[in-house]
Amino acid sequence: MNILINQTPRELPDGATVADAIAALAARPPFAVAVNTVFVPNARYAEHVLADGDRVEIISPVTGG
Repeated sequence: MNILINQTPRELPDGATVADAIAALAARPPFAVAVNTVFVPNARYAEHVLADGDRVEIISPVTGG
């Protein structure tokens, strides 16, 4: 299936989860995840199944002033 991760097209196998998307990006904590602009709690990463065309945003906090 084709999804967008941080606005970049990616192909993942059917049935892929948010955890698979995070692994594909090799994201390192801390970060927050939203699928189609809806926040996904980290306890649900492994069970939240993605669908073709989903938009996943993996957002890291930024510090500074």
